[in-house]
Amino acid sequence: MTLSLSELLEQIGQQAASSSRILAQATTAEKNAALLAIACRIEQSAQTILAANEADLGAGSKSGLSSAMLDRARLDAKRIQKIADSVREVVQLTDPVGEVLKQWSRPNRLKISKRRVPIGVIGIIYESRPNVTSDAAALCLKTGNAVILRGGSEAIRSNMALAEAISMGCSDAGLPEHSVQLVPSTERAAVTLMVQLDRYIHLIIPRGGRSLIETVTSAARIPVIKHFDGICAAYVDRAANLRMAEQIVLNAKCQRPSVCNAIETMLVHEAVAQKFLPDCADKLWERGVELRGDPLTRQILGPRVVPATEEDWKTEYLDLILAIKTVGGLEEAVKHIETYGSHHSDAIITDDCAVAQKFLNQVDSAAVFWNASTRFNDGGEFGFGAEIGISTDRLHARGPMGLEELTSYKFVVEGTGQVRD
Repeated sequence: MTLSLSELLEQIGQQAASSSRILAQATTAEKNAALLAIACRIEQSAQTILAANEADLGAGSKSGLSSAMLDRARLDAKRIQKIADSVREVVQLTDPVGEVLKQWSRPNRLKISKRRVPIGVIGIIYESRPNVTSDAAALCLKTGNAVILRGGSEAIRSNMALAEAISMGCSDAGLPEHSVQLVPSTERAAVTLMVQLDRYIHLIIPRGGRSLIETVTSAARIPVIKHFDGICAAYVDRAANLRMAEQIVLNAKCQRPSVCNAIETMLVHEAVAQKFLPDCADKLWERGVELRGDPLTRQILGPRVVPATEEDWKTEYLDLILAIKTVGGLEEAVKHIETYGSHHSDAIITDDCAVAQKFLNQVDSAAVFWNASTRFNDGGEFGFGAEIGISTDRLHARGPMGLEELTSYKFVVEGTGQVRD
């Protein structure tokens, strides 16, 4: 008998809850063996995954997906190998489960310790990138969590092929095959049903655009850690090394424009705008970047620059488009970032230490950078290994979410018969 969508989600939730109890007791060696088996299964399934991805890309092209979205969904042999290698890298990371964070004794001789434990069942809702399927699986398994994945329609076939390989790897190593499950539906109703499975799921992590995040947060009966827009900015200060600034801007915008830690806005101090903008703009144009600027930027660079609108300052393009605004100084730059940014990743380029420290202290983003590209806001670059995403929330986790951010803690109290007066 065919299950309804709600019945299917209920079954997936039950299977995840059952698997999580086994995973919570798994040793580090058992979890690492599963990760190695998963990496092997992904490599062995490469042709199946590529065929599924080709079908996804074909369907995406027909439906009019943008080049940025297609790039996010695209796999090739090199990317699949990187996916397998990323799973193996998690094996080398320290297992946080069981770590004693703190311990102390009370005057009544009670011994109390605070220990890391798995969260339980984690639901991850994401768009486009198939590598999220394997990254999420690897990190959740290493931390003893079961995971329910719901990917976007643009990569549904690729995600299902990857999830099948991951499930087989778990079975190969003796862990529950339902440790990692993918919701095999692209219906929007699946998201709403999933975020209301509070009997089984303990945390929801949405990764995607504003509409997805708003849908999840408005419907959820489960705690949510949001991975919101990446409206990131780079501020070129009057004391900047302009050659360095140009290199950082080019990297932050062009190295991979379709990701959340790429900059969407460049702020330039008026004192260096005339000197800095022409050469930087030429380099950006060479790379196919469309520039949208304020009046002074257009005055310096000419009519090739599209007039920037209010909407441009708060848009995550995820494409080769950059909004440029000239500012009178640090205060105006910070005010712009706090008004229009998404508290994700923001950078200052300057040789003035005092100005840099003010920027780093005043900009309230998950990661702030001084003389470095925002593209470094990444779990791998921070040394966390594969990441679940980049949280723009303030509670429990902020910035790249690695292994520690996928754990909770509990208090273990040992006594010798004490009772409370």
